[in-house]
Amino acid sequence: MPKVNHSYKIHFLPHDREITVQEDTTVLEAAHDANVYVSSICGGVATCGKCKVVVEEGRVECPPTTLLSSEELANNYVLACQARVTSDLLISIPPETRMEGGKILLSLEETEGVTAGKVHGLLPGVEYKHEPLVRKIYLELGPPTLDDTLPDYERLKRAITLKAGIPMESLEAGLEILKELPSHLRQAGSRYNVPLQVTATVAQRGVMQEVIRIEPGDTTQADWGLAVDVGTTTIVAELVNLATAKVLDIEATYNSQMKWGEDYIQRIMYATERNALGDLQQSVIKDINGLLAILLTRNHLRPEDITAITCSGNTAMIHFLLELDPTLIRKEPYIATANFIPPLKAHELGINTYKHAPLHCLPSVSAYVGGDITGGAMAIGLDQEELLCLFIDIGTNGEVVLGNKEWMVCCSASAGPSFEGSGVHHGMRAASGAIERLDIAEDFSLNYKIIGNGTPRGICGSGLLDTIAALLRSGAINKSGKLVKGHTPRVRETEEGLEFLIVPAPQTATGSDIVITQADIQNLIRSKAAIYSAVATLLEAMHLKPSDIQRVYLAGGFGNYLDVRNTIT
Repeated sequence: MPKVNHSYKIHFLPHDREITVQEDTTVLEAAHDANVYVSSICGGVATCGKCKVVVEEGRVECPPTTLLSSEELANNYVLACQARVTSDLLISIPPETRMEGGKILLSLEETEGVTAGKVHGLLPGVEYKHEPLVRKIYLELGPPTLDDTLPDYERLKRAITLKAGIPMESLEAGLEILKELPSHLRQAGSRYNVPLQVTATVAQRGVMQEVIRIEPGDTTQADWGLAVDVGTTTIVAELVNLATAKVLDIEATYNSQMKWGEDYIQRIMYATERNALGDLQQSVIKDINGLLAILLTRNHLRPEDITAITCSGNTAMIHFLLELDPTLIRKEPYIATANFIPPLKAHELGINTYKHAPLHCLPSVSAYVGGDITGGAMAIGLDQEELLCLFIDIGTNGEVVLGNKEWMVCCSASAGPSFEGSGVHHGMRAASGAIERLDIAEDFSLNYKIIGNGTPRGICGSGLLDTIAALLRSGAINKSGKLVKGHTPRVRETEEGLEFLIVPAPQTATGSDIVITQADIQNLIRSKAAIYSAVATLLEAMHLKPSDIQRVYLAGGFGNYLDVRNTIT
């Protein structure tokens, strides 16, 4: 007899969401389908042990694993990526596995001189020439007469050339604009003997300038754009007044693609193996639209007020955004579909803006050095810098740029996820409950700061670096990173080796001790070594020494929260 394919209901707590799935579906797959976030750093291949869930009711089939303790197994913990559904289930997502509110960005006030106010770089005294990709031009067109029978479109182009200096042969317009042009001009001047007062919105498209909108009257001050950083972990959007070069508002969210893997290599594998590239694209588009809706509501604007979008991101994230095949990024010889993306229409991607608003992606350098690095180098004014600078974006895939206005060289390094709180026993991203600051007193009492000021449930990247620095200063670890047994009761022996107790179980949100193990320390040392190797490789290639570097920049949200003293330690 053919096997009967049963279906079962799964109810997720504390989200109170229910979904029906087929027998043999993994709990992780069911969570994805129910839009329930379950941490899965490895993308569901059972190597990270972060997708722990509790089976409150029902039964699942699970292979043996060493990633769960005997205590966790006794309390019905399973790995969601390995647990296969064989009955109706009630699944509880524990705090350490959930998506919690995170410390994604600084406020406009905290980033004064970086994002707030007039757009300029970090290099002292350097400001960028204000040349937006889209601009509004107020025009007063002479009315047509028997002596001046120039058609409306040519009349418009002539006025733009006279006002803005754009050559007529460089101007173009689409069919829809041409169809609307006569009525817009007539609205602007009801009689043929008065000037036609209109505002033309002109967008840069390569060597050409495209007229994308005609409005009656002067609307030049109502010119809005969106700058989006599509990060692997977070997405940040800034609302910019293109007329005044002012950043007015900022909003951020976690990238919802993380449910398919926190490393973008895992997402590429997921998209390729399951033909799910469209799912990843729709996920990031939904995130961007969500941020845009918040910014528009908060600033009393409409979607059609947004006339341009600029996106930065690593090469893989831009491929996901545009639904370009990313398969070869992770395969030798590591080739992207494109590094330079031509201007696109944001509306065609499903982003809720003005229908003709262009979308520009910052160019990548290679498969592993993306437009986010291009944007970072521009933001710090590296192309105008006299001094020799080192620019580092620390993350799972660390990128390093060395140079100044004369030359630049770059490379990437697989630092691993330790700096972002992953790959560490009690590591987590910078979310609510994460220890982000830590110091050790002479008596080995600990002072620490928790994101959200709640009960600790783990430690994030900046907290991990603080901990390593504090352990070294206190003598709890030696210069090679080895824990020193007997130096303090906090250093204790376990079956897996030495560990340092940070927070005892009664004081944590998870009910388990928060510790840093010898293996965790070695992971962080290897991550540091990867970044150092990248820097050393660039210096050697250019026949330079570390002492030749005169200025260092650390990029990204992680860089914003580092304690410089502890980072140097």
